[in-house]
Amino acid sequence: MTEPPPGYRDTIRQLAEPVAEAEGLELIDVECNRMKSRWLVRIYLDKEGGVTLDDCAGISHQLGDVLNVHDVPPGPYTLEVSSPGLDRPLVRDKDFVKYTGSRVDIRLHEKMEGIRHFRGVLTGFLDEEGQKILTVEASGKTYRIPKDRIAKARLDYEFKD
Repeated sequence: MTEPPPGYRDTIRQLAEPVAEAEGLELIDVECNRMKSRWLVRIYLDKEGGVTLDDCAGISHQLGDVLNVHDVPPGPYTLEVSSPGLDRPLVRDKDFVKYTGSRVDIRLHEKMEGIRHFRGVLTGFLDEEGQKILTVEASGKTYRIPKDRIAKARLDYEFKD
């Protein structure tokens, strides 16, 4: 599985957002990966009270038609539409603001202070002179992580007894 050029993901996001909003849903994230013989497109949606199977099916039919008309991604693809789940991805600035105080799992493109994978509590999201910075409390230390260094960020849901 390989990441495509950023253009496909961005184009799919631009096409999917109005479809989702028209149905009262919020587009959380888009993944677009090249498999051996086809593309895999994953759409994550949410709404107050949670996403239903009918919501996912409806968006899948509508969005499939839109993607086919625009030939994005080019060639055969599989479209998966779902809720983000308990380990929801954190992508947009408003996701980081909303989930401040929550446990997170963050992977960076490159190591920072010798670490590439952080698991801890998101303690803040700052805009410092145009650069977005996350503050994460992990292993008893506070780290300042530039958002543009993040490869993946998700909620780190812990089940309690």
